Amino acid sequence: MKYPLIAIMLTLFLSGCSSTWEGVKNDSSDIWNDTKETIHDATE
Repeated sequence: MKYPLIAIMLTLFLSGCSSTWEGVKNDSSDIWNDTKETIHDATE
């Protein structure tokens, strides 16, 4: 009885981590783009 429960919990945990990781990557990308724009504006 324990194994199916562990499998379900592991699946939920991993799917939660992957969506969080996508969010982190998107946030980092936005910050990087803003930084590049700021540097570009400063050097014009």
